[in-house]
Amino acid sequence: MAGHSQFKNIMHRKGKQDAMRSKMFGKLAREITVAAKLGTPDPAMNPRLRLAITAARAENVPKDNIERAIKKALGNEGENYDEIRYEGYGPGGVAVIVEALTDNRNRAASDIRSYFTKSGGNLGETGSVSFMFDRVGVIEYDAKVGSDDAMLEAAIEAGADDVASSEDGHEVFASPETFREVAKALEAKFGEARKAALVWKPQNTITVDDETGEKLFKLLDLLNEHDDVQNVYANFEVSDALAAKMSA
Repeated sequence: MAGHSQFKNIMHRKGKQDAMRSKMFGKLAREITVAAKLGTPDPAMNPRLRLAITAARAENVPKDNIERAIKKALGNEGENYDEIRYEGYGPGGVAVIVEALTDNRNRAASDIRSYFTKSGGNLGETGSVSFMFDRVGVIEYDAKVGSDDAMLEAAIEAGADDVASSEDGHEVFASPETFREVAKALEAKFGEARKAALVWKPQNTITVDDETGEKLFKLLDLLNEHDDVQNVYANFEVSDALAAKMSA
């Protein structure tokens, strides 16, 4: 694939700067609390909570923070959060999906709409761009856990749909229906994944020039910095040079 795919890159940008770490810990804790509230506080019996804890561990969230987030749900403390998906177009006609957990729908919608407008894009209705993405489960491992062939063989046996291996690691894709079983089988063979989540994977990507790419990165950073925003996905690629510059 030519250029630098944002599907693989966007979520990692949030953890690059120390100033963002506290905010990111807060977002991960919020997902743990919501997952525990919606189901049981036992991760063995609650797949969403298990995924939330896995994501928190991958970002080195302290164990105390994780336990505190679960206790918050048990004690019925704090706000009740609504799960909302926003969809729209950013600069260059790039499709963007924003997943949020918010205790104030009006504030979140107003803020996110303003970010799109300021960037030269526009916020659309739910469903306006998601048809260009597939909802898939992705399980990521470091390259060192096994060879490309070993991962491919294990993924096929587990019932996965696709595998992408590179020097950055292994990405195993599965349908939402088979995702948890595939993740469980791979964990038994390779240990805990560095990431396991349901994501929006673009069916195709748009290659944008560096000027448009910079505008898109600014929009994505604004969205990611918002307290209510949990995940952001977009269907574009930029040059490797710009990707390196923006993540430096």
